[in-house]
Amino acid sequence: MLILGLDPSLTAFGWALHDTTVQGPSRCVGRGRYETASDMVFVDRYTFMRDTLRDLIQRTQPDRVGIESPFFGGSYSEGMYGLFLFSNEALRLERRDVVFFSPLQVKAHARESLKRPAKWEMMKPDMVAAAKHDTSTHKTWNHNEADAYLVARLAGRFWHYLDGDIQEDALSAVERKFFTSIHTFIRGKKAGLTEKKGLIYREDDRFFCWSQVD
Repeated sequence: MLILGLDPSLTAFGWALHDTTVQGPSRCVGRGRYETASDMVFVDRYTFMRDTLRDLIQRTQPDRVGIESPFFGGSYSEGMYGLFLFSNEALRLERRDVVFFSPLQVKAHARESLKRPAKWEMMKPDMVAAAKHDTSTHKTWNHNEADAYLVARLAGRFWHYLDGDIQEDALSAVERKFFTSIHTFIRGKKAGLTEKKGLIYREDDRFFCWSQVD
């Protein structure tokens, strides 16, 4: 399966292609980033990013997509959410299934792959190290491209699990938490209430099968 990973940014929008069928450096079959100038009219910046993403999808023909979603309260959160919306418009128009991951989820998966301690704060060099570790390469990685590749890698695991290609016992601890988590409250006002937090239970919320939508 060919997975396109996206790390949206108005100044350096990272993308990477992850081939889940191979091992080693050839797992990453393409990567790059594109940017807009800060003096562009804000609407033009968003439409440029949307149209560039559509062109990228048409050129590379990924099977599925993963994208890092913004969180409110972060740096330029309103602008990042605007870019996120325009990016998803491109994905819907191109009819590509997509799953959303928070920055903390991507970092946790990268931390696990490097076997860093649980409380290790994953910084840009760590994310680059995780991308290099997974692709067995000593080539230079831009941190935006590394983040995009790690999104693609995690998305590949999700889509294969959702499709039934891998079973739950083959998931890592972090993957199991993200994909299948179910929590039942035992105290307080919510006692007895069960919440399905795992991604597989959140279609049309945290993942969308837009290839199946007319």
